Amino acid sequence: MNEHSRAKTLGDYLKSRRNRLQPEQAGFKASYGNRRTPGLRREEVAILAGVSPTYYAWLEQGREVTASREIMESIGKALKLTADEHTYLMKLWNPHEPEIIPSINTMLNTQWREIIGQLSYPSFISNERSEILAWNDEAARTIVDFAAWPDVERVMLRVLFVDPGLRSRMVNWEEFARHSVAVFRTYYDKHLNDPWYINMVDQLAEESEEFNAMWKLHNIQLKTVNRVFLRSSDSAAQTAAYDIHSFMSPTEHPDVHICVYTPVSEAE
Repeated sequence: MNEHSRAKTLGDYLKSRRNRLQPEQAGFKASYGNRRTPGLRREEVAILAGVSPTYYAWLEQGREVTASREIMESIGKALKLTADEHTYLMKLWNPHEPEIIPSINTMLNTQWREIIGQLSYPSFISNERSEILAWNDEAARTIVDFAAWPDVERVMLRVLFVDPGLRSRMVNWEEFARHSVAVFRTYYDKHLNDPWYINMVDQLAEESEEFNAMWKLHNIQLKTVNRVFLRSSDSAAQTAAYDIHSFMSPTEHPDVHICVYTPVSEAE
């Protein structure tokens, strides 16, 4: 079995959502038998979804079995998925989507570098790997001195976990890290057979126990406006809040995002 196949990824995801869901949340009594699982049993999900326990077990095991949209919808409801999680589940299930490795942009049009250079707010451009392709002076001053990182290591997710300076200044580091890992997971599973993603996750899992723990949760989240609180590098007592807005670039770079940190007023 290919450990990075779509079926295997789907199975791992179903298991992670099942383990998260407590029996009482699904309408089962907490004392229902002797439980050795952290959440629901496979049999209980099968009952809620209206499928056979064996069939559901095969799905979790990553076997190449045929599942209709109706079945996947029922399983999603049984697992009480959020809107983002349901969208993600259906993308994993879609049997008509070819298993190819989409190309990743690592080069930018000069004009886009010039555009963020003119912005007064901290801004940078990254791709789906979270590789930093360009940044402005305000981002280097407020977030991270990106120029100090070698090109191959200038990956925002990795910087977030291994740069002690950024971590010490980010007040809501754990919340932000969990969000970042969940967003990265959606891209990882989109590029299932890309060695870059596999190697990056393996490397980070060795470098950071916290990343490894967050990764095993298999949480996913689409990019949304996210708020971060950063202490000034000049004064530990001075903290500023920023909303992170992510914009997709034009069609020439469909996988590239422009991230702008806009200051939040005290009134908010």
